[in-house]
Amino acid sequence: MGSDEQLTGEQRWQAAYDAADAKGKVRDADFTTLSGMEVDPAYGPDEVPESIGWPGEFPYTRGLYPTGYRGRPWTIRQFAGFGNAVQTNERYKLILKRGGGGLSVAFDMPTLMGRDSDDPLSLGEVGHCGVAIDSAADMEVLFEDIPLGDITTSMTISGPAVPAFCMYLVAAERQGVDPAQLNGTLQTDIFKEYIAQKEWLFGPEPHLRLIGDLMEYTSSKIPAYKPLSVSGYHIREAGSTAAQELAYTLADGFGYVELGLSRGLDVDVFGPGLSFFFDSHIDFFEEVAKFRAARRIWARWMRDVYGAKTEKAQWLRFHTQTAGVSLTAQQPMNNVVRTAVEALAAVMGGTNSLHTNALDETLALPTDQSAEVALRTQQVLMDETGVTNVADPLGGSWYVEALTDKIEAEAEAIFDKILQMGGSELRSADTDGLRAKVEESKGTSGKDAWPITAGLLRGIEDGWFMSEIAEAAFQYQVALEKGDKKVVGVNVHTESLASELEILRVSHEVEREQVRDLGARKAARDDAEVQRALQAMVQAARSEANMIEPMLDAVRAEATMGEICDALRQEWGVYREPARF
Repeated sequence: MGSDEQLTGEQRWQAAYDAADAKGKVRDADFTTLSGMEVDPAYGPDEVPESIGWPGEFPYTRGLYPTGYRGRPWTIRQFAGFGNAVQTNERYKLILKRGGGGLSVAFDMPTLMGRDSDDPLSLGEVGHCGVAIDSAADMEVLFEDIPLGDITTSMTISGPAVPAFCMYLVAAERQGVDPAQLNGTLQTDIFKEYIAQKEWLFGPEPHLRLIGDLMEYTSSKIPAYKPLSVSGYHIREAGSTAAQELAYTLADGFGYVELGLSRGLDVDVFGPGLSFFFDSHIDFFEEVAKFRAARRIWARWMRDVYGAKTEKAQWLRFHTQTAGVSLTAQQPMNNVVRTAVEALAAVMGGTNSLHTNALDETLALPTDQSAEVALRTQQVLMDETGVTNVADPLGGSWYVEALTDKIEAEAEAIFDKILQMGGSELRSADTDGLRAKVEESKGTSGKDAWPITAGLLRGIEDGWFMSEIAEAAFQYQVALEKGDKKVVGVNVHTESLASELEILRVSHEVEREQVRDLGARKAARDDAEVQRALQAMVQAARSEANMIEPMLDAVRAEATMGEICDALRQEWGVYREPARF
């Protein structure tokens, strides 16, 4: 057929698809329409602009794989956690039994803030917005009878992510699973905490130290594990626009690439361990365009700025959650429709995994019934609608392509502002200049040496990100109150026959039981061994040693989340956001 240079785009794609099919990477399934009509795996003219390409072709605007979802459908990964580990374990088994392909852990507020359930600051919060995890013993119970070597697990936690990771590894060890075989994702994204969610423990520098240690550890010892899920979800939920969500999230990702390079790591080794987590909001076409733009911006920066040579290091893999902020307490049954539309946008945008929100999540944690409806929403999309038949089915739409270009341009303008805040005279279009700066900075730990990191830290310090998000949220609220933007059941079509929902309520007895169990565990362990291990961890913090192994030793001794985080708080201090007016 000739060399790649002589082939048309369609011929290149067809060759890649045929190669994947020959390797058994195309599912044996019915890829016809409901009426039985045969459809091709992808569509497009012989030649398309380089910025669009074909599925599986740089810059991956149309998806990472030439087979699209014919090769593998997205993973159904439902986010769940409430009460104690026993209750959440039961919910996980229900999700898996009914077709969930992976698990995603929601932690309660004390755990997210690195506090034990018996901490006075935890009073009234234990088990209410997620599951309470105090030590490795809780993590064992959380995954009891769920083989961690066979299931991928995402953990949505950032401030105390590294202690949670260590507890997960120890739980795997106690199951008899080799941790080197684990596959999953840890959120760990501390930049977005300062930008939007506000669940930090220390200042940026200590958090980045821990994240760098985690990246080093996983890339050498747990190659399939993804130590970072760079999160735009919380940025969007805080009120940002789609372009802001995209730009701030990718900039955070660039910051973590710079962190890895500052540690002397090979971008082609650690790059595939970076994944992303996006919001899918209610404006269908804007969301599809956002996801397509995200892939191509990331691929271009990874190749042209950070020097990634392999496809896997250039790929942007992402999980999506439907927009919690779009759900309404009024007429909550409408939320099923909103979630379905948002899930379809994520799928049309090529998401790798997906969580669909339950209709009652604006009121409380999901009931078993509402969780099942959320799960079934994905299964209806996957099994009934034909969306898995064709890769990037909206590719080539004049509107979608124009919107993709527009969102990309808005994101690039925000990158320019971030570079400017960091003191750089370079701009995002000057990839050669940025690449030279990166090469010059490799192995340098000073954050000012890195163009995006310097801008991120200055933007956090100055409150720039927060003020930009607040302004976007304000503008939307004004439009909502004027009636320019409409929400059914809130400012239009407010009449309803709907009755009140029965919602899940977490008993206060959960907190009392958790505190009792924690006390019994503390009484039964070897306190001297716990203190020795915690002291060794602190000594590692004072040196340049990697902190993961000492922290694992503390976790094996049954040191608690609060004890580990308190020891580091005493060493590194507690970050308090400066007051701004």
